[in-house]
Amino acid sequence: MFRYFYILIILTLFVSCTSNTIYKKPDDLIPKDLMVDLLADMYIANAAKNVKTNFGERNIDYMPYVYEKYGVDSLRFHNSNVYYMSRLNDYEKIYQKVAAKLQVMLDTLQPKKELDSILK
Repeated sequence: MFRYFYILIILTLFVSCTSNTIYKKPDDLIPKDLMVDLLADMYIANAAKNVKTNFGERNIDYMPYVYEKYGVDSLRFHNSNVYYMSRLNDYEKIYQKVAAKLQVMLDTLQPKKELDSILK
């Protein structure tokens, strides 16, 4: 009798642990290409939050400007982000593109090291 009870508990736990993390596609889903641009600008805005402005101000929230730039509100971004997070393969590809875009930006901003003419 107890053996059947344990089997029932194990089956119940097994069935209840199935993943329901795949969300349905929202009606106003942000396309992947726009999501890459949006996330890259969001990372820059988040990093700029702790940098002093010319007026000595800090902790300025630039996220509303990023949302305004792309014509997206925070709810639409949240719904799209949750949808893409539920599809890990798509989300990983998006973040690889974001990292590549940020790396290109970093490479263009860093000064090129030129060899000294004497060392040539």
